[in-house]
Amino acid sequence: MSDQERTTPIAKISLAEKFAAIHDQWNPRVVGELNGQQVKLVKLRGAFVWHHHEQEDELFLVHRGSFRMEFRDRTIELAPGDILIVPRGVEHRPVADAEVEVLLFEPATTLNTGNLVNERTVRHPHHL
Repeated sequence: MSDQERTTPIAKISLAEKFAAIHDQWNPRVVGELNGQQVKLVKLRGAFVWHHHEQEDELFLVHRGSFRMEFRDRTIELAPGDILIVPRGVEHRPVADAEVEVLLFEPATTLNTGNLVNERTVRHPHHL
């Protein structure tokens, strides 16, 4: 693909600047796309809903803060720099006692609430 055929300019993304533009929790924003995948940023605080994703795996990378990923049989604590991949079909619930900044990497078709549709569902995340 030539530079003229690109639809997205090649540019650096500052996670600090992008996270500073987010003023709510549980509302993912898209900061990049590649190969049918989206890179999303989200701030978490409190407990999310129990859910799973039928078709998609999810990658969580903690940028700032910490949170725990609860599974029905165990809990995994995550700190800055930690990555967790949740395989498709595995029920999970992120819980953050204080605000945390998280990068998500997942297929563009992934709903944040997975198999559930409720008031926290974000069907079309905004681009930052």
